[in-house]
Amino acid sequence: MTSGRIPGHGMERGAPVRIVVDGAPQDAFEGESVAAAIMACGENDLREHESGEPRGYFCGMGICFDCVMTVDGVPNTRTCVTWVRDGLTVERQRGSGLASDPQ
Repeated sequence: MTSGRIPGHGMERGAPVRIVVDGAPQDAFEGESVAAAIMACGENDLREHESGEPRGYFCGMGICFDCVMTVDGVPNTRTCVTWVRDGLTVERQRGSGLASDPQ
């Protein structure tokens, strides 16, 4: 795979891995955050706010909670600071992701 980066400058992509996003397999690379891997495939909406408004990548350092998704069954996982690994399962969530939320 070609990374599109200049060789020898410390910006090489990691090994390719496969994650599952909303039931569909998706390619990613070791060293990428879940949010970056999803955005690299052209997706910008990571979750849906209680109001129905889409939310996506915002702060990139785990403070704002706009990028939370359910990762390996754990809701409210901050995807901007969660690294991909082979077989990781990610699902978009609505609202807070709590069991009491109407879906």
